[in-house]
Amino acid sequence: MRAIVSPRYGDADVLELKEVPTPAPKAGEVRVRVHATTVGRTDRETLRGHPFFARLATGLTRPKHPVLGMDFAGVVEEVGPDAVRFAPGDRVFGLSPERFGAHADYLCVSEDGPVAPMPQGLRFDEAVVCEGAWYASTDLDAFGVGPGDRLLVYGASGAIGTAAVQLAKARGASVTAVVATRHLDLAASLGAERVVDYTAEDFTAIGETFDYVFDAVGKTSYLACRGLLTPDGVFAATDLGPWGQNVLFAWTSSLSGRGRVVFPLPKVRPGLVEGFAELLASGALRAVVDRTYPLEEIADAYRYVATEQKTGIVVVEVAPEP
Repeated sequence: MRAIVSPRYGDADVLELKEVPTPAPKAGEVRVRVHATTVGRTDRETLRGHPFFARLATGLTRPKHPVLGMDFAGVVEEVGPDAVRFAPGDRVFGLSPERFGAHADYLCVSEDGPVAPMPQGLRFDEAVVCEGAWYASTDLDAFGVGPGDRLLVYGASGAIGTAAVQLAKARGASVTAVVATRHLDLAASLGAERVVDYTAEDFTAIGETFDYVFDAVGKTSYLACRGLLTPDGVFAATDLGPWGQNVLFAWTSSLSGRGRVVFPLPKVRPGLVEGFAELLASGALRAVVDRTYPLEEIADAYRYVATEQKTGIVVVEVAPEP
């Protein structure tokens, strides 16, 4: 099968399109014929081996998993021994957060893992939303966002930000989205009650306070946003922040018992992807696709993601829609 292999850490130039053995599903696994995947921030940073301490998990001197790709959507081709949840021909989507591997023609995943049937009528490129939605839901869960809560999402135009706005709205929260000028209409279309153009005004001085402030792109900080928080408000981010301050503030916040800053690590909980499937089916969650690249041009997708200018997700078409 074809696979995009990264034999060493580096930028997009290290990626190689190679023929590798097609994986065989083990007990409790299914083999998926991948039709669509994505290139996201996790793929780019893992390819770089950044931050360096992350190499303790991804491989100290070279990638432990040379085929990247976390999001996938495709068709079950073969089931392994004792696998009973899916059958050949089933259209599925999900995540491969531990082994990656979706930047290839085939991928084996545990049938008990984060994989679910695709909603009827959905295209493969519309189903590869799980990575951004997973990170967003991790923070919304940590917040405990529910009906009536007021949430500000900084960077509401990326994969995580667009998912956060939609997931928060589905939970009944009121959302203020902070984006650049070109994304104002997008944020409003996703359900944000108020949209702030950070290029035209200081979003930290808009005259409102919020129960939760969520930095979806890792480009602001608790110190910059604390004036936006109610007395019991909480700040969270998806990135370490300058000099790792978000982790430091989360640690000191937990020690003090105030809980003003949280930095939750994403964990796969039961029913995660099934929940996304319900939201996709109802229209409460939709993919925001910036660009689509064929598998052979995936290096260009990485280069585009590296510009940090993408809107929503960058899709890689591995096989055409049947």
